[in-house]
Amino acid sequence: MPEGHYGKTKIGALVWSHGYRGSAKGMMRNQNMARMAEKLGVAIIAAKSAGDDWDIPGVPKDPSSTGEAEFAYFDALIEDATKRFPIDPERLVATGFSAGGMMVWNLICHRSEKFAGFVPIAGTFWQPEPTTCTSPAASTVHIHGTTDRTVPLTGRPIATTHQGNVFDVLDMYSAYGDYGAPETATVGALSCENRTNADGEFLNFCRFEGGHSFRTEFVRQGWEMLEAAGKL
Repeated sequence: MPEGHYGKTKIGALVWSHGYRGSAKGMMRNQNMARMAEKLGVAIIAAKSAGDDWDIPGVPKDPSSTGEAEFAYFDALIEDATKRFPIDPERLVATGFSAGGMMVWNLICHRSEKFAGFVPIAGTFWQPEPTTCTSPAASTVHIHGTTDRTVPLTGRPIATTHQGNVFDVLDMYSAYGDYGAPETATVGALSCENRTNADGEFLNFCRFEGGHSFRTEFVRQGWEMLEAAGKL
């Protein structure tokens, strides 16, 4: 929670998913994220995978996974956090980096009703990428480095599996949500292609010059895009 805010006024929250072999404790020790969230006036909820990686479809450890265990975990996480703390369940944003970004894309596709919006960073689905989703199209800001070699925009093979192609995923989701033609915009270091649909949801694809990394300002900018669109 933001420092000094333990009253009854409900606030929004960033629900963070860590990267491969990351941890919730690591995020809670991240002072840059804490300062950024403090300025936004929001809480940070750090999720933790059961093992080193998220149990999602196509993951190298178990490519046959359905992801249902993780979806149930996030359902329980949200219920617990919003029950025990003054957090507004209508103002939750799922975000995460690398493998955490992959987890976020699975939440976009199958749990969009639980969140006001999504900010996946440097992560996408494992192949085969889904051809459709099961929950309503949602407002999403996908952020990715142009020279990312760990999770390249076109994916790469790992063990017997393969990372998904970001362009293919965005095409699939754009068609799924009936988003319109892209319009270009620049937000700080981000060069974005922004699409909207008739329901007022948006799909922003924002790239930055760089590799496999994230900056707290990217999370902030994603939150502010959602806020400016009235999602928060």
